Amino acid sequence: MTMKQMEERIKMVKAMEFICRQINDEDVFEGWLLCGVADGDIRYGDLTVSDIEDMEYYIEDDTFAELMGCFLRRMARAKKSGGLYCGDIVSKGEEN
Repeated sequence: MTMKQMEERIKMVKAMEFICRQINDEDVFEGWLLCGVADGDIRYGDLTVSDIEDMEYYIEDDTFAELMGCFLRRMARAKKSGGLYCGDIVSKGEEN
């Protein structure tokens, strides 16, 4: 894997983690804690790419693919049950 690929994957993992932390339904978010990033592995709001060694597990091919799948499942469920909540705003949509 190239350095560019590693950096892109780390950015993606951290972005998914940040977005999942905004899920407005604890039951939906819990799925991320079970199959996504472990609680405490990424400091809230940290979107830097300075910790490649700490992120190695999450950016391995199979793990990374599973994380993206888990993220998509969380977002599909979040859309149906409360959406996202960030900056004192709840997302608008057909279901909310």
